[in-house]
Amino acid sequence: MNENIEKIKQYVQDLRAEIELHNYRYYVLDNPTMPDAEYDRLLRELQQIEQDYPQLIAVDSPTQRVGAAPLEAFAQIAHHIPMLSLSNAFDAVEVTAFDRRVCEGLSVDSVEYAVEPKFDGLAVSLCYENGMLRAGATRGDGYTGEDITLNLKTIRSIPLSLSVKDPPPLLEIRGEVLMLKADFLSLNQRQLAKGEKEFANPRNAAAGSLRQLDPSITATRRLAFFAYGVGENRDVNLPQDTHSHVMAYLASLHFPVAKECQVVKGLQELLAYYQAIGAQRERLPYDIDGVVYKVNSLLQQEQLGFVSRAPRFAVAHKFPAQEAVTQLLDIDVQVGRTGALTPVARLKPVFVGGVTVTNATLHNADEIERKNVRIGDTVIVRRAGDVIPEVVSVILEKRPADARVFVMPSHCPVCGAKAVRLPEEAKSRCTGGLFCPAQRKQAILHFASRRAMDIEGLGDKLVNQMVDQAIVRTPADLYRLGVAALASLERMADKSANNIWRAIENSKQTTLARFIYALGIRNVGEATAKDLAAHLGSLDRLIEANSERLQQIPDIGPVVAQSIVDFFAERHNCEVIEQLRLSGVYWDEHEGKPASIGISVPLNGKTFVLTGTLPTMSREDAKEKIEALGGKVSGSVSKKTDYVVVGTDPGSKYDKAVSLGITILDETGLQALLQ
Repeated sequence: MNENIEKIKQYVQDLRAEIELHNYRYYVLDNPTMPDAEYDRLLRELQQIEQDYPQLIAVDSPTQRVGAAPLEAFAQIAHHIPMLSLSNAFDAVEVTAFDRRVCEGLSVDSVEYAVEPKFDGLAVSLCYENGMLRAGATRGDGYTGEDITLNLKTIRSIPLSLSVKDPPPLLEIRGEVLMLKADFLSLNQRQLAKGEKEFANPRNAAAGSLRQLDPSITATRRLAFFAYGVGENRDVNLPQDTHSHVMAYLASLHFPVAKECQVVKGLQELLAYYQAIGAQRERLPYDIDGVVYKVNSLLQQEQLGFVSRAPRFAVAHKFPAQEAVTQLLDIDVQVGRTGALTPVARLKPVFVGGVTVTNATLHNADEIERKNVRIGDTVIVRRAGDVIPEVVSVILEKRPADARVFVMPSHCPVCGAKAVRLPEEAKSRCTGGLFCPAQRKQAILHFASRRAMDIEGLGDKLVNQMVDQAIVRTPADLYRLGVAALASLERMADKSANNIWRAIENSKQTTLARFIYALGIRNVGEATAKDLAAHLGSLDRLIEANSERLQQIPDIGPVVAQSIVDFFAERHNCEVIEQLRLSGVYWDEHEGKPASIGISVPLNGKTFVLTGTLPTMSREDAKEKIEALGGKVSGSVSKKTDYVVVGTDPGSKYDKAVSLGITILDETGLQALLQ
């Protein structure tokens, strides 16, 4: 029996080692070598064995990362070596002064530094005794922190035991707990889906997760850890020469270490590193708020010592603040090149992200309502790199009594056309596409594009000049241009002007489908324009068609139909079209296909998927027959699919249809349905 227990014990040890190796590869190296399903199977097997043999449960088992009862409050842990903060430098002048003080303190001309990103997270201490994680604490006031051991154990990138044969009696690892950007976005999506409050930024999310009294809640929020140094220790293997060697040693113990750590020499290389990391900042998987410079030599660190609550041998070179507090004075609405209406906050000027910010985007009406933003509020503004500043949240405690609710306008503030918001769209849009000044350049570029009116040579730079100089206001103005007007434009010689004029003249003869597409109607692409031209035959019938008539055309649903109706409801759009016709733009028209209103369309609204080879019908024949009766043929199976028509060798579409419970038809069944 004892021999059997020993075998099980050895198997459990091997199983734990395999699971922790996968944790290291997945969470530290970001290079998993085991499928998730296999990992889950191993963990369940370990849980079952430990349940059957409770005497084999160990504190460093992967099963012990979660499972303790919630705490009533955090106990306190004293730091035997204080976790001191760093002095800050905010510009090159202050960094120069730091380097000069270091060189003077060491009586040298140049110093070697270890440099690394400054994480925007929470500093913690991990205490390992005889290789086992015994305690973990927050930085606290630098001398005493909160005991968050159980929560730290839920972070899978933190080893529960040291992977060395002869572990040291004591080794204290110091580092930062944070939440990666991707995990932060996922967390907020889950919060939103549950109707719960979203977190303002990854740091707040990490702090809130790490200070949960219930470790099982912390375990549901994926946190990351990066080591940046050591505290108290009795480790004979710990390097005694340089900080960079210490970090390499910690990496060998399977602690995550930032890949961006480097060793540089002298002031110029410090500043070059700062610029390089700043350029990478938005692409990094985590938030940073600066870089840290540390004298690399541990002996030189000891020589320099400490001042007050900070070391003389290190400094944090901070990036300009990315968030700031200010007052929202008003909300205006901007109209974009595509007609989208975007509310913009007018702010009391505030310095954030290295510049003075007076405007910030509010995205759309839903965002304003979700964030509970009102005119007059005190708000937090964020600016990250070159991204447009945005209002992150409201400080409700400072809301004035006269704060005003904002209402999105029902008409475009630029041209007065009706503003509409289609189902499933977040933004309202101006319907005056052909005449709205805010959309002029985009409308003319689209009108002249190759698959629309195909006016060769009419590109961005030329259109920008035409609009900026008020030569062209609508697409109709293009056909009033003479060679002299074109030649007067910058970098436009007589030959080029003649070529553009001929291209404009040649574009007058077009097709109805091209002309409809050229109008730039929202949701009307090339394929839809062709369908409209084929079924209606004339532009006048398109202008006069109501939503019900338009929806009789295959692939045109209520959203597209409403976009078309709204576009032609704007009188100014119709005026521009009339001017285009008077300028000589023409196309051939025909009677079109008779409307199916009043005609039986038994398959209207039904979606089919065809898979495999049918005995007597080609897929194209089957598709035409289905569409002739109002049905729609899709290329993929989903919950919205009504029928899957199956021939020989059907493939995965058949399997998916069966799993979703969708009606399966063979060719005979399809023929019966068509009849």
